Amino acid sequence: MSITAVEPKRGTNVGRVVVSVLIENAFDVEQAARGQIQPDQVRRTTVEALVDTGATFLCLPQPVIDQLGLTFQRHKPTRTVSGSLLMSIHATAHVVVDGRDCNTEVMGLPEGRQPLLGQIPLEMMDWWIDPVSQKLIGNPEHGGQWMAEVF
Repeated sequence: MSITAVEPKRGTNVGRVVVSVLIENAFDVEQAARGQIQPDQVRRTTVEALVDTGATFLCLPQPVIDQLGLTFQRHKPTRTVSGSLLMSIHATAHVVVDGRDCNTEVMGLPEGRQPLLGQIPLEMMDWWIDPVSQKLIGNPEHGGQWMAEVF
């Protein structure tokens, strides 16, 4: 499955799509589910993220990653508008966007950069971009319902 933008109507002003994203440390969520920590001890935050299908991962500024306690996993070669860079990949976060959720690795961004909601978490949550209304919509191929595909 690939993320596809819904075709805008003629004469419309296509803008940026920004969504509120709840992000939790997935390890903390698991520990809370097992009763090893209290639910209020789960490290979490909410960010306003730019929906960006040019990004692969959920990308967060390093101070947010530090706040969530997401541990460094590895470096990954990454193509950016500035050229090739070695970017950091961090432990799994539990991500919630408008009632749909997934667990995904997080790519680090420099401090001050806008969080990006990239292609992998968008696909996992079965969201499509509607540039006309400037919001996410449920995948029209699934009747707007949250569904996975296995072929």
